[in-house]
Amino acid sequence: MSFTVYLSGEIHTTWREEIQQGAQALGLDIAFTSAVTDHDASDAAGDHLGAQEQSFWRDHQSAKVNAIRTKTLIESSDLVVVRFGDKFKQWNAAFDAGYCAALGKPYITLHAEDIIHPLKEVDAAAMAWTTTPAQVVEILRYITQA
Repeated sequence: MSFTVYLSGEIHTTWREEIQQGAQALGLDIAFTSAVTDHDASDAAGDHLGAQEQSFWRDHQSAKVNAIRTKTLIESSDLVVVRFGDKFKQWNAAFDAGYCAALGKPYITLHAEDIIHPLKEVDAAAMAWTTTPAQVVEILRYITQA
C-alpha cells in the first residue's frame, strides 16, 4: 500500500530524517512531504511581495504564502505526523493538528511526556501519541503492510 505522509512541526532536530530513514530501511512505500524547514526561508516566503515596515505584516505575508504549501500538502496526504519539541512553542504544529482534525485527516503526535497536559486536546483527536521517531516508523510499518 502506498502512502503519503506529511511531517509537521518542530524543525530543530533530526526527527524527520529518522522517520524517513526508518521507513526506507523497512522498504515502506511512503512518500514524505513537509513544510519548509529552513527557518529564514520560511520567514521570508512573502518578501517578494514587497517590503513591510512592521514585522507583523511581514509575518502575515509569509504565513499566507507558507499556508499555500501547508494546506495543499496536508490535504493531499494520507496521514500527518505532528512533532512538538521543547525548544520553542510550535503554534504552527498545533494549528496543523487542528486543521487535520477539522478535515478528518488522521494524524499522529510526537512529543515528550512533559507536555502531555498542554497538548491534551491535540492528543485526544490524534490517532496515536508517540514519544520517538521509531514508534512512528512502527506505526507506518503496520498500516502499510498487507
